[in-house]
Amino acid sequence: MSNLVPSFGSGPTSMLTKREERFAGRELARLELSAELGLARIERQAQMEAARAHAIGYVGQQAMQAVTMVSQMEGQLGQACPLAVSRLQGIADMTALSIAQVVADSVRTIGR
Repeated sequence: MSNLVPSFGSGPTSMLTKREERFAGRELARLELSAELGLARIERQAQMEAARAHAIGYVGQQAMQAVTMVSQMEGQLGQACPLAVSRLQGIADMTALSIAQVVADSVRTIGR
């Protein structure tokens, strides 16, 4: 972090007493520790945010795959039975909306 080093010595170049030098050394050590702890907190917060983003992305990916499977099934069954197309669309829409709600809930829950 800092390259500040207290000047020790009792020669004519020393402006501090021994007591003041010790105090300055301890204060520099405290400042260094405080800076290191602050950086550790920031790094930990960044890791937490990255984990949240990853988790939300995973939920979104799974939701998109589920909606794709529902849509594919809807299309296949609609071709097999054209009379059921509107009902199949309704069920698929409700399912897709429910999946979207799960994603929205997870964003709210995970994103805290």
